[in-house]
Amino acid sequence: MTENTQQQPASVPELPTQYAPAEVEGKLYESWVERGYFTADAASGKPAYTIVIPPPNVTGSLHLGHAFQHTLMDALTRRKRMQGYEALWLPGMDHAGIATQNKVEQQLAEEGRSRHDLGREEFVQRVWQWKEEYGGKILGQMRRLGDGVDWSRERFTMDEGLSRAVQTIFKKLYDDELIYRAERIINWCPRCLTAISDIEVEYQEDDGELVSIRYGEGEDSLVVATTRAETMLGDTAVAVHPDDERYKHLVGKRIKLPLTDRTIPVVADTHVDPEFGTGAVKVTPAHDPNDFAIGQRHGLESLTVMDERGVITVHGPFEGLDRFEARSTIVGALREQGRIVAEKRPYVHSVGHCSRCSTTVEPRLSLQWWVKVGPLARAAGDAVRDGRVAIHPEDMSKRYFDWVDNMHDWCISRQLWWGHRIPVWYGPNGEVVCVGPDEEPPTGEGWTQDTDVLDTWFSSGLWPFSTLGWPERTPDLEKFYPTDVLLTGHDIIFFWVARMMMFGLYAMDGEVPFKTIALTGLVRDERGKKMSKSFGNVVDPLDWMDRYGSDAVRFTLAKGANPGTDVPIGEDWVQASRNFANKIWNATRFALMNGATVEGPLPEPSKMSATDRWILSRLNKTVAEVDAYYEDFQFAKLSEALYHFAWDEVFDWYVELSKTTFFGGGERAKVSARVLGEVLDVMLRLLHPIVPFVTDTLWTTLTGGESLVVADWPADSGFRDDAAEREIELVQRVVTEVRRFRSDQGLQPGQKVPARLDLDGTALAPHEAAIRQLLRLQPEGEGFHATASLPVAGATVALDLSGTIDVEAERKRLTKDLAAAEKEKAQAEGKLGNEAFLAKAPDQVVEKIRTRLAKANEDIARIEAQLAGLPQG
Repeated sequence: MTENTQQQPASVPELPTQYAPAEVEGKLYESWVERGYFTADAASGKPAYTIVIPPPNVTGSLHLGHAFQHTLMDALTRRKRMQGYEALWLPGMDHAGIATQNKVEQQLAEEGRSRHDLGREEFVQRVWQWKEEYGGKILGQMRRLGDGVDWSRERFTMDEGLSRAVQTIFKKLYDDELIYRAERIINWCPRCLTAISDIEVEYQEDDGELVSIRYGEGEDSLVVATTRAETMLGDTAVAVHPDDERYKHLVGKRIKLPLTDRTIPVVADTHVDPEFGTGAVKVTPAHDPNDFAIGQRHGLESLTVMDERGVITVHGPFEGLDRFEARSTIVGALREQGRIVAEKRPYVHSVGHCSRCSTTVEPRLSLQWWVKVGPLARAAGDAVRDGRVAIHPEDMSKRYFDWVDNMHDWCISRQLWWGHRIPVWYGPNGEVVCVGPDEEPPTGEGWTQDTDVLDTWFSSGLWPFSTLGWPERTPDLEKFYPTDVLLTGHDIIFFWVARMMMFGLYAMDGEVPFKTIALTGLVRDERGKKMSKSFGNVVDPLDWMDRYGSDAVRFTLAKGANPGTDVPIGEDWVQASRNFANKIWNATRFALMNGATVEGPLPEPSKMSATDRWILSRLNKTVAEVDAYYEDFQFAKLSEALYHFAWDEVFDWYVELSKTTFFGGGERAKVSARVLGEVLDVMLRLLHPIVPFVTDTLWTTLTGGESLVVADWPADSGFRDDAAEREIELVQRVVTEVRRFRSDQGLQPGQKVPARLDLDGTALAPHEAAIRQLLRLQPEGEGFHATASLPVAGATVALDLSGTIDVEAERKRLTKDLAAAEKEKAQAEGKLGNEAFLAKAPDQVVEKIRTRLAKANEDIARIEAQLAGLPQG
């Protein structure tokens, strides 16, 4: 329970009869921003709490995945702010190199131009213009969702400060020999004309052709199978397993490569699986990562046979052909020579495509810049192993270690114009100079800067500290680093999380970038299917916000947020959450109309009814439960706990049980009005981080307070009243059982029925008026004749259903229930009478069966009494 010193207005506050989110949310959010509620103070003496937003692409718009993660981050930050922390939730965007460049190139194409027509400098200026005009759409949509971010600290990965951070860490890594330039196999997009990261490769099942080709002649021949016949022009060996007896006589020999005038060696390599296919594989070091590794081990030449657009460059009949055209042409030529041993089509196999343009990715040997990740990755693994960083849920740690313990060197260069240009200059005599942010680049004839830009993940890997002013030791960096929680999807553990860990530990002298990694699942449709445009099941969360309000979308997402688990969501669930928001509104409106107040201290428990003490006991247990769930990132469980407390216990039980008190007036009504005000005050505070708009509107009306955004988080006062809880549980049992009986008889909910309540000597006696009110039970009156008698909770409810009850139907129903109870009793007695079972079963299992037996006996006594009370036909 909270001590509330705010004064309630003298007149009864008024609320509109219906809640209209569209009329409330936008204006309310802007008022929060204007009042500076979300602006963090680095000079504050409060403890810091920091979350940096996973920066969405500048080209992006709010999708359900964003809405999901933003809701959870906002809930964490709002709660901590209410708990007295200096809470910073820092927003920003990623420049999204390839995606943004493609957008602008598409614009130019519509004008009949290309970036090369503009030149690099003018093209980059054009991208900046596009960013100012079209970029950042998602930021406005974040306001719609209610994101409580500090807009004064908004960052962009290409802004001046972050660009300085990028250049600083590149120089530091280069000087420490952790950045180098080398030829390696990379993912290449022949359409985007750049290397792309693994995360930008999407694999799909394609129909291809598997052809088996004979290399060599006679006994000195073998068969290899391939789906990429065009790459055979770059073969520089055939590899077999060293223990494969079939080919031992060929190892070390050279064989003729078909369609060429070259011979290639047969090498023995343990990478080859002798059980797969023919046990012999063609080796094309310049066009396959595994082949490149074999080539390195055996000193093989790497021959590049196609250019950056996927066009064959080898002199001869296939020169100038596109790679796919060359594939079919080469297979035709091999067929004419009798070299095709077998053909399988269609051959369905997994093929990588560029996520930006859907072009088939080409593995390609290329001179690129790389980060030597070995020592960085070890440090990232150690930080989790020694407990400096916790991964939640813990079972996701294995996936993290799988990445960092087996990480390959990272290709960081991209052949784009939009991005952080690599700060390396080349001189006329082979000089290579890396330039830091405070250094002047070399000048003079023949000096040129590297034309590549850095992978987008390079700059976003600096996000937790670059956004706070690094490399300067700014007040923000001192106050808000390390950040507290990184909340993101489990799908980017490797691509983003691991990189932030590596760079944070490296740049910040071993200080971790965040204390906890809270991993979420992915949002799916209501059937658990991945959302995809091709499936036609993609949902725009803004549409749902328009129809049902932002609170409804947020609550639906939070209710599905079990740590690390995918989140199914459907429109029906959003409608249900909208109904919940309406229920909160209507119940609070009723409470205000009946005098609910937060004015003054709570009455002493001795002046309260059992109903009042029950709801306050349940309230404090809910506060403790919600706090525990927040600390464990159990958003689904805390949302369910709040939902059931608010709807079931406050609205459906406390308010209904208290109506007779309110209607009766007097001191009892004043006590319950104060208790109800307390319950609503605390309940709205607890709900606020998840559903901020409706709760703030109601709370300020109820309390006269400034805003829930800056109100105190409720504390568990420790008040418990188990006796009151047991007493109200009895009332609930009576009401539930009689309601079930009425429903079985086809009685309308509002239909009044004469009844006699035998409650004397039970804890139910003080609640007779409320029980009658809830069950629509009239006094007995003259001529009362009990046609049904229901013993429940130690009391008896006798009903006169003359002319309303189907006696035979009721007897049939009760007979069926009696048989089920007797069966349950027999099963329980059977187990409890089995000595072998009792000797082996754990104590808690035996106790559970004893409880079942007691319940069965109670049900049998109740049903037999009900049967006996039925009129005899």
